[in-house]
Amino acid sequence: MNAHTDTLDRDESTASATARIVESLTRAIVEHRLHPGTKLAEQKLADHFGVSRTLVRQALFQMARNHLIRMEPARGAFVSTPSATEARQVFAVRRMLEAEMTRAFVRQVSPEQIAALQAHVAQEKQAVANEDVTGRTELLGDFHVRMAELMGNDVLAQMLDDLISRCALITLMYQSTTAAEHSSDEHAAIIQAIADSDEDKAVQLMEQHLQHVEQGLQFDRKLPSNDISMALS
Repeated sequence: MNAHTDTLDRDESTASATARIVESLTRAIVEHRLHPGTKLAEQKLADHFGVSRTLVRQALFQMARNHLIRMEPARGAFVSTPSATEARQVFAVRRMLEAEMTRAFVRQVSPEQIAALQAHVAQEKQAVANEDVTGRTELLGDFHVRMAELMGNDVLAQMLDDLISRCALITLMYQSTTAAEHSSDEHAAIIQAIADSDEDKAVQLMEQHLQHVEQGLQFDRKLPSNDISMALS
């Protein structure tokens, strides 16, 4: 094995380790195990993942670009705490994107795509019935990304994935306990309108669904807190 191959192997190993850290932290945030404002101590993360602080720092910078964490000079990294204004802006962007996505989806939908979305909603309903908060949170967000994936639009899927990750923080901070209980039923209604080739109704239902989630936010809530060791255990 030559020096060039050794370098490539090290680069791939570094990229893989960084990706593992990003995935683990992102999942902990999206699944509401790491709460807004939590300090992400580099040494504690390095010890947890068994890597150097340099790799941890690379992962944190990558997540900062996606707005999931914020880097503060001389203080370190913290899980982002989106403001009420930012929360409203995120939902405004989602409505713009997802209204047009729904319209385009109806125009090119196939029976196989309908079946895939119905299978996804069945998983949502099972998670809700089982009171699986983690699974429910992930599945309800993934429904929107799944639509983009089924359309074959990888760019849109990635954009929605990033936005929905930010929404996970927002809902954790501001959502009332009684909100979003009907999200799965609303997803099913959207699918039915798509299956009926009712473009206007499908778009209307998608917009109403996102409005319902936003209307369930309470911007005067006291922010939760959590411990990083517990969140990643």
